[in-house]
Amino acid sequence: MKLKALSLAVAALASSAFGTAHSAQDKYPSKPVRLVVPFTPGGSTDILARLVAKQITDTFGEQCIIDNRPGAGGTIGMEIAARAAPDGYTLVMGHIGTLAVNPALYSKLSYDPIRDFQPITLVAMIPNMMTVNPKIPVKTVKEVIALAQSKPGTLNYGSGGNGSAAHLATEYFKLMTKTDLTHIPYKGTAPAVTDLIAGNISLMITGVPPQLAFVKSGRLRGIAVATPKRLPMFPDLPAINETVKGYEATQWYGILAPAAVPKAYIAKLNAALVKALHSPEAKERLATEAAEPVGNSPEEFGRFIRAEIARWAPVVKQSGARPD
Repeated sequence: MKLKALSLAVAALASSAFGTAHSAQDKYPSKPVRLVVPFTPGGSTDILARLVAKQITDTFGEQCIIDNRPGAGGTIGMEIAARAAPDGYTLVMGHIGTLAVNPALYSKLSYDPIRDFQPITLVAMIPNMMTVNPKIPVKTVKEVIALAQSKPGTLNYGSGGNGSAAHLATEYFKLMTKTDLTHIPYKGTAPAVTDLIAGNISLMITGVPPQLAFVKSGRLRGIAVATPKRLPMFPDLPAINETVKGYEATQWYGILAPAAVPKAYIAKLNAALVKALHSPEAKERLATEAAEPVGNSPEEFGRFIRAEIARWAPVVKQSGARPD
């Protein structure tokens, strides 16, 4: 009888614990969620993060607060997120630079993009665009290449920092065209675009969103897109690939959580974000930023990250890129 009573007590305790855990999962999130953005406001990462934050707020009724933590090629913000309490209330907006480029760029990276995080979903793909200051006498990729080859090192280009997606996209262009362009790193995409408009730098290959309004207004000249084909938004703008065969450099962005966050929370966030990303409203909103929504499973996003790490490692090595 004593053994039976003990078994019943253990079963009751287990049932109670399961019920408590289930209740906590059902209530998640029950307070504001922090979304770490490892870059300055105004760039593509920040713009997309704010769209995601709105979706989380609207879906769960709890505020999602953007926490911009720029610096060191995004490593500061990524480390903050990796070391955060694994309670589901700190997320991070990762992207091609912080998740795929940095492992090859830094000899001692302060976080591991595979070990320290749980992928939630790939949010969107954003095309890069080559733009120049309108005073630069070029209108085509061929003319950019010709000018760069005729005056090696005199054309300078900006990026959001050493090892950033824009840096590697342009270094990839340099490698494929055998041109000599001088890199000017900035602390974020927005200040680089500002200096491009001012004429302090000549050229950029970076995401469409922070450049879009300036291209439409004529303050920047769009040269080409870095996607395999032309974009519906800019049907008259060629792809770099039309001149430099095989060139492609698309930026991508996704949401992750610290590694030990409960799987139930990951699943709940994934379901909400995938549903939101596939909605007509989200597609229409993202299209205004030239972004293509994705919304896949955590497992698919994890495999994608691993494949991208393998793809960009040789580009980093060949370019000789070094962090600040």
